[in-house]
Amino acid sequence: MAYEQLAQQIIDGVGGHENVDSLIHCATRLRFKLHNSDKADRDALKANPGIIAIVESGGQFQVVIGNHVGDVFKAIQSIGSADQPHSSSKEKRSILAVGIDIISGIFTPLLGVMAASGILKGLLALFIALHLLSMDTGLYKILFAASDAVFYFFPIILGYTAGVKFGGSPYLSMLIGGALVYPDMIAAYHASLAVGATPMHFLGIPVILMNYTSSVIPIIFASWLCSHVEKGFNRVLPAAIKNLFTPFFGLVLVVPITYLVIGPLSMWVSQLLAHSYEWLYALSPVVAGLIIGAGWQVFVIFGLHWGFVPIILNNFSVLGHDSMLPLLIPAVLGQAGAALGIFLRARDSKLRTLAASCFTSGLFGITEPAIYGLNLPRRRPFIFGCVGGSIGAAIIGFYHTNAYSFSLPSLLSFSQLIPDSGINSSFWAAILASIISILIAASLTYLFAHQGEPKAVAQSVNQAKSVS
Repeated sequence: MAYEQLAQQIIDGVGGHENVDSLIHCATRLRFKLHNSDKADRDALKANPGIIAIVESGGQFQVVIGNHVGDVFKAIQSIGSADQPHSSSKEKRSILAVGIDIISGIFTPLLGVMAASGILKGLLALFIALHLLSMDTGLYKILFAASDAVFYFFPIILGYTAGVKFGGSPYLSMLIGGALVYPDMIAAYHASLAVGATPMHFLGIPVILMNYTSSVIPIIFASWLCSHVEKGFNRVLPAAIKNLFTPFFGLVLVVPITYLVIGPLSMWVSQLLAHSYEWLYALSPVVAGLIIGAGWQVFVIFGLHWGFVPIILNNFSVLGHDSMLPLLIPAVLGQAGAALGIFLRARDSKLRTLAASCFTSGLFGITEPAIYGLNLPRRRPFIFGCVGGSIGAAIIGFYHTNAYSFSLPSLLSFSQLIPDSGINSSFWAAILASIISILIAASLTYLFAHQGEPKAVAQSVNQAKSVS
């Protein structure tokens, strides 16, 4: 009942169901796209004790709820249908806002399963490195299949979310993704690598075969094209036959175009993007760590962090590892450290309870409660958290630490930093750097950050329920 009441208050605050164009949610936020943002009652929403903060970024009206955002989202669904994630709004938006909206809409529904799969893959790597498990056992093979399936079949899974986002049939775009990872085509790709192999042709046009397993960019562009093909045929075909022939023409046209044009071009862009990032990172990993570590939580506040998710996933697909994800761990833990500093300094029991809850959730990668409920209202703790994250990330950059599977940056990410060769110095450097980031942020906050203006303290105490 409490969630239903909060859900109704949120819907009323954003201007009612009729003002909601689409709604999705991530780990802590409800992400609305509104027809008219001027109809939203920001003051009423900010005053609600069940809401941590309101953020407007990337064309989205974001309501920060906390760890129980999924329950509130379900409550909103139960009282109305505002969850269709494709847009019919004609509001003019910047290219950046459109891009962030598309990326978040495609990847947000998958964050939980990607993080769970990454954690399982990391734990398996840890058990192998500690000689507690052998790759030859059935236990390892079954669990590894469970951990790797979402990444191996990315084109199929992203086909669904991209199809929904672009307003096409998600099942049709899933079929296109399935065609990209079809076993016979994968076998044909491997056969094409042999010397003297006969090239494949489609109606006389040579096909550039590539391995699309774990790929990200090709299926997104293919789903976008497919959605427009569907809309075109739905407009011109009679109602009696369009349900049959629209999917038919979608498959017949889009799958060949994807293999002939979209796939090779997208994979070229993927490789260019990955190698360009590697080049920039190689110029100065320490400077990259300083910048990413200090700026990541600022990106999170404005929703700009979504722009980095495809880069990270693309690095895994093209390079087999990623050097950006390790830099994010101390950036996240630094904010948790600032919350710890507030906990150690505070004397008010409710504020200590709130700080302890924010510290705990921050350790596991959920920093919004700490940012909006504690650190940002006091300013200095947020800055000190960024300082701790910057120093920790610079250390990680110095040791060239890589991640080998995707995760949400947190304490649970360390096992995903173990290479196939086993635990090495870069792994221990990441752990040490993360501890340093927490200690620096906590110490600076304890020593130099005031407990905050009375207004900020009152605001944080009032939000204790929603965060804890």
